[in-house]
Amino acid sequence: MLPKAVVLVAMAWIGLSGCATHHGVPEADTPAWPDTEFEVRKSLIYTPDDWPEPLAADLYLPGTRSGGDQPVVLLVHGGGWERRSRDDMTGIAEDLASRGFAVMNIDYRFAPEYTFPAQLHDLQVAMHWLHRNGRRYGLDTGNISAFGFSSGAHLVSLMALVASSGSELNAPHGGPATRPVAVVAGGIPADLRAFGSGKLIRQFLGGEQPDMPEVYRQASPVAHVTADAPPFFLFHGAMDMLVPVRQARWLREELENHGVETEFYEMHLRGHITSFLTSGQAVDRATDFLLRHAAPPVVTSRSAQTAAGSGRQ
Repeated sequence: MLPKAVVLVAMAWIGLSGCATHHGVPEADTPAWPDTEFEVRKSLIYTPDDWPEPLAADLYLPGTRSGGDQPVVLLVHGGGWERRSRDDMTGIAEDLASRGFAVMNIDYRFAPEYTFPAQLHDLQVAMHWLHRNGRRYGLDTGNISAFGFSSGAHLVSLMALVASSGSELNAPHGGPATRPVAVVAGGIPADLRAFGSGKLIRQFLGGEQPDMPEVYRQASPVAHVTADAPPFFLFHGAMDMLVPVRQARWLREELENHGVETEFYEMHLRGHITSFLTSGQAVDRATDFLLRHAAPPVVTSRSAQTAAGSGRQ
């Protein structure tokens, strides 16, 4: 007989798993890409030799599908810009890779030792690494999405919106190559100005809001939304007390006001941590979203030769 605590946890999980509202569900069908096996290249250094500190990533490579290069997801962990590691995102990386995505699961520099925009620069450099090394690993570099949770959601969203808006934050490491084709953001702090000068925000940005209001604005994804932004999938716990759900609602409203395709998966009875720990259904819906926005595999001359040599048509 199962212990009472285990039964209660299981009952709570069953109740939570179906307790969500999916706004903006598209009519389009999700492409039927079969599950696949994958391999992992661990601890690849993606930063230049002269970077302030070397940063590592795990690269997940799925089995080749239809002889083509694979769509990619840049995956970024949370932790208040001050802690945690890419290991937190291993489960999501495995889910995405099993659905046919190559995944680059990265670490980045932490506050307070490194302040904004250092972390944004880390993501931008990671995107450039993917473009430089795409051919080597069989990646479709014209088909890179981004996925983050909490501070990771903030960073992938900021990177995407900055690249889309032509902001000065594109210098010196951004540019068109850092604009993903789609973004998934869970538990996102979208407008840092709404948090006042709390500890995490203060040490991330390097000061208090009254002394540096423009920095707080520049670091807020919601301030960079334009009609050129990529499609967004947002998921958030409706009872999140650390990053209130209104943060996701503000970003959703701003995106929709600019005509940007947006889905919002609102997870009822979940807070910040529980929305991550019980994110299975949200990740499934987010993966469907990414599949809909990922073009079919690009067949390169190298891939075509491989297919021809193996007798495939």
